[in-house]
Amino acid sequence: MTGVTAVALVFTPLGAAAQTGATADDTAAGWLARQLVDGDHVESAPATPDFDGTADVVLALDAAGVASDAATKAAAFLAEPDTVLEYVGDGAAESYAGPLAKLALVAESRGLDPKSFGEVDLVTALGALQAPSGRFVDASAQPDQSDGLSQALAVLALERAGGAPAKAVDFLVASACQDGGFPAALDTPCVSDVDATAVAIQALVAVGRTDAATAGVTWLVGKQSAAGGFKTNLPDASDNAGSTGLAAQALRVGGKAAEADKAVAFLTALQQGCTAVEAVRGAIFSSQGQAAGAVSATSLAIPGIVGISYAKVSAVGANNTLPIVDCTTPTTSSTTAAINPIVNPGDNNNGVSPAPQGGKAPALAATGIYRPSVAWLGVLLLLSGTALVALARRRASTR
Repeated sequence: MTGVTAVALVFTPLGAAAQTGATADDTAAGWLARQLVDGDHVESAPATPDFDGTADVVLALDAAGVASDAATKAAAFLAEPDTVLEYVGDGAAESYAGPLAKLALVAESRGLDPKSFGEVDLVTALGALQAPSGRFVDASAQPDQSDGLSQALAVLALERAGGAPAKAVDFLVASACQDGGFPAALDTPCVSDVDATAVAIQALVAVGRTDAATAGVTWLVGKQSAAGGFKTNLPDASDNAGSTGLAAQALRVGGKAAEADKAVAFLTALQQGCTAVEAVRGAIFSSQGQAAGAVSATSLAIPGIVGISYAKVSAVGANNTLPIVDCTTPTTSSTTAAINPIVNPGDNNNGVSPAPQGGKAPALAATGIYRPSVAWLGVLLLLSGTALVALARRRASTR
């Protein structure tokens, strides 16, 4: 597709609006909202809802303060009783700390009652998973998937619900590694992890444990690349939007404005503009040229660009616009991978395929959310070419 000149007329998807001066987080959120299947969820594979990914979309839209109707519909989808039971467990034989915490954050962000969400008291169910040590552990016939990320998310959710238990906070503080960072895995030798540290910092700032938060911020700053990005601990990992988005949130709330700005610059450089195929304009790719998992990458990048903690994300003041990248000025497209933006596979694309989502969500992945794995579906090069022809004919017919 190199050398193809884009038409000057902007194709505005249904419900979208080009906004003068729309910011990167606005246009990213507008793109994200348009990826919702049936207007209310994202999928890990065709006809396979991704509950955790949908929760991340809601939090991202609320952080950006746009697409409020889309966020409302997605939250309603997550509040359907069958969805709640499949995502967080039945509360008896199966109950999962990470999903309970994430769903409670969605309810809190939307101004809903986490004690009555989808006919489930998420706060009580999460509290029931707290062990005497203060750690939140899964109740399940399957192996326990709780980790440092789910612990931090639980502290955030319960703090917003009225106050995190002191033992839970103490456990999070004590889980820090000697270098000041926080681990994802809690049952192995301590290895600090960017994503776990970023979420832990947000939780610790929220509960006022500034000493531990400051140590985490210091460690995090030392992991920032010259380009401003962050990467996971996986072998051969490279800087990615998901880890960088989480880190940007933590840096901002931790008082490191210059480092946060650098991380935001890294993220906005990954946003697809007018030189990209129309289907992905506004999306934030996980890394340069890496289209797979763009829904997940964009969801995690937006709060980092905004600079808001999950402790503060709120739908209050959000509007219903679906901003788009304004390409009214003719441009020449560059070679950009085309994707099916509806499907959201991958784990922020460092070459690892996480466990599939089933009755029980798998372990929190490298970017701090539960993600299913699926082979990436289709390319839109032919479709985008067809769309350009259709646009040209439409333009000609209006003359």
